[in-house]
Amino acid sequence: MENRNGDFGLEARTLSKRYEDGVLALDNVSFSVGAGQIYTMLGANGAGKTTTINIFFNFIEPSEGEALVGGIVTHKEPLKAKTKLAFVSENVMLYPNFTAIQNLDFFTKLGGNHDYSKDDYRDVLLRVGLQESAHFKKLRGFSKGMRQKCGIAIAILKNAQGILLDEPTSGLDPKAGFEFMQLLDELRGENKAILMSTHDIFRAKEIADVVGIMRQGRLLVEKSRQELAGENLEELYMQYMVGVEELSNKPQPV
Repeated sequence: MENRNGDFGLEARTLSKRYEDGVLALDNVSFSVGAGQIYTMLGANGAGKTTTINIFFNFIEPSEGEALVGGIVTHKEPLKAKTKLAFVSENVMLYPNFTAIQNLDFFTKLGGNHDYSKDDYRDVLLRVGLQESAHFKKLRGFSKGMRQKCGIAIAILKNAQGILLDEPTSGLDPKAGFEFMQLLDELRGENKAILMSTHDIFRAKEIADVVGIMRQGRLLVEKSRQELAGENLEELYMQYMVGVEELSNKPQPV
């Protein structure tokens, strides 16, 4: 998506994905994420969130529809689209026998950027909250939160216009999760288009400009930050997950 002002964006157009075993993982999903915006896909495991992100990266191709990155159709021009994207997954895949600095150096050079110095790596690791004493330690001793910080540091160094995050705060302690949300807020301020999947209702409401609730491959509803200000997102989510009738029959507290 490129809007009339030329700003970068991400867009799903009637995306569907049916696997060879017949499972319909994604069913006619459409949404857009503008520059300077965080769009959160909220749903349980199997809702289609990861499938959507995989299509944006062309890890898999859609059965119908298309994903666009800055106006580029990902399954038609995958390499061009990937130059505009950075990715942070639930389990960041880095080299455990490399130090934090070595991992940053390896992955930035792998992405074609040879202009960064060790000072640049130090600065970005400090920015994401990784203490300096850990910069030259091997990742095999890192906590999940520390590895996530290295992953987002690599994403920042790529300086991509779009950032995709697949359950990035899953398993993080409250402090690490809070710091991660603060960093996403900074990146939004730098005009990044950010698409994040999560099953964390509270962080979704805290950070998102738009929340899309997904279930069984379908996007059921979208709510803007302004719309959610007057709603209980947990109750809204449960209505779509268990159904209004089931919710109404639930015993009420006395």
